[in-house]
Amino acid sequence: MGTGSAGAGRGPRPGRRLAPRAALFTVWYLRAVAALNFLGAFWVSFGADIRRHNAQDYFTPYLLTAGYTSGAVALFLAVTMRRRKRAAWILNLVLCSLFFAALALSMVWPDIYEHAQNWLSLALTGALLAALLVGRRQFRAKGDPGNPRHAAMVAAVGLVLAALIGTALVSATNSQHTATFGDSFGYALLRLVSLVPDDSAFMTISTPGWVDVAINVMSTLLFLLVLFVAFRSPRGTALLCTEDDARLRTLLDKYGERDSLGYFALRRDKSVIWSPSGKSAIAYRVLGGVSLASGDPIGDPEAWPGAIDAWLNEARDHAWVPAVVGASQEAGTVYARHGLDALELGDEAIVETAGFSLDGRAMRSVRQAHNRVGRSGCAVRVRRHADIPPAELAALLERADDWRDGQTERGFSMALGRLGDPADGQCVMVECADAEGRPRALLSFVPWGPHGLSLDLMRRDRGSDNGLIEFMVIELIQRAGELGVQQISLNFAMFRSVFERGSRLGAGPVLRLWYSLLTFFSRWWQIESLYRANAKFRPIWEPRYVLFGKSSELPRIGLAGARAEGFLGVPRLPAPLGRRQPR
Repeated sequence: MGTGSAGAGRGPRPGRRLAPRAALFTVWYLRAVAALNFLGAFWVSFGADIRRHNAQDYFTPYLLTAGYTSGAVALFLAVTMRRRKRAAWILNLVLCSLFFAALALSMVWPDIYEHAQNWLSLALTGALLAALLVGRRQFRAKGDPGNPRHAAMVAAVGLVLAALIGTALVSATNSQHTATFGDSFGYALLRLVSLVPDDSAFMTISTPGWVDVAINVMSTLLFLLVLFVAFRSPRGTALLCTEDDARLRTLLDKYGERDSLGYFALRRDKSVIWSPSGKSAIAYRVLGGVSLASGDPIGDPEAWPGAIDAWLNEARDHAWVPAVVGASQEAGTVYARHGLDALELGDEAIVETAGFSLDGRAMRSVRQAHNRVGRSGCAVRVRRHADIPPAELAALLERADDWRDGQTERGFSMALGRLGDPADGQCVMVECADAEGRPRALLSFVPWGPHGLSLDLMRRDRGSDNGLIEFMVIELIQRAGELGVQQISLNFAMFRSVFERGSRLGAGPVLRLWYSLLTFFSRWWQIESLYRANAKFRPIWEPRYVLFGKSSELPRIGLAGARAEGFLGVPRLPAPLGRRQPR
């Protein structure tokens, strides 16, 4: 019993405590080296000189050499090592081992070991090598299997082009006029790596300082591209398959009323990961190295922690940044227990059909708009998708495409991304035609459990009345009993509290500034207009949150969210360097 008590009181083994510190040391070493490399390159760029720097009998530690390229490489490796990527650890281990072995062997020469700088370089390189070995288990993030091949292609083509362009610059600006092509080519190759002069090797070359800087900056861009291709995170696992779709629908039938965004987990551009019990799942999409989940986990809340653990472990294994958009307060609390922080993103507008009424002064503008559109002869028809004949449904799809604002289909967290799919027969279509019977607008709602609907798609003819959408929503609410609907989720209003309080008397300067900025950007993104349109129905506001691991990752998460929602497009690499879409 005494032995057992002693064992239970022991802390973690020294190796387990030392490994994270060793991994952190490697990151800070590379950051320091990157800073010194950039400082040295900046120093040389203005005509200064750096001696005793990897020349003759003097050597610097691993990766420490003045130059924009070497600085960018060290900084990029620091970033990838901070994300615990296995490929970056292997590359650093191989290069550092070779450099340490070469430096250690050279110390047998008197001209080398008599300089204290070389011993310091050997000690620092050895310390980094030891830290890499001790912290090896910390670097387990996987990369894309096709990355090495694509990176090799980029490096081969890029090096040839950069060397030829550099050679042309050297030949055109060399004031000596006695250098051969080989001399110019060798000089350009040297400047691709470092800006430190080497007068002994290239006596026949004298170029302006801007040429050296231009060649080095050009190689910096090339190396950054190569490193990006080599260490980019995997695109993601297999997308939603038929089996996953069926399992998710089973969970939605049982637990779907918990979250109005649950049905959007069936988007076919999402992946899904399951809890060990199979009673819960998280739907997500990987964009720009961000594993972006939306809404609450699907299924039994008691099984949510298992799904969250599986999702976070997968993100950690692939060096993805985990993030959630549109989580409810209940789900946000569970995510927070797993180390994620929360930031209120906005509010979801929910209308309880039983308590909705057009009476009262607060509903005066909505009531007048509804009556005006009704007097114009507009008529609304409400049907389940499964009840629409195929020919009529095809015509509705064609009109929806014609009425779309732009070529991009927007939406991720609150959009299904498809209309008229046979698998979505329980969705509800709301159509509106004018007095002449011409179609003017349509709304599509997805199921929210057995007694709710959530807005998916909203399209109207640009020449129709501005109050047409409000008219259709009110007609749906008034006919909700025919469909057995008790609650309807409308559009999501981002930063609702800012618009609501920012224009009030007594709002502080920070709130007013934030309100002014959002009002300015609403000219393009309709942030305020969506809030105003929802507020007309006097809904219940349910807060929604974005969840993240570190505040420094918020810009990256914001870009991934903008890409997912269709607000931002990014250029793609050429087809030979791109990656296949997951199945």
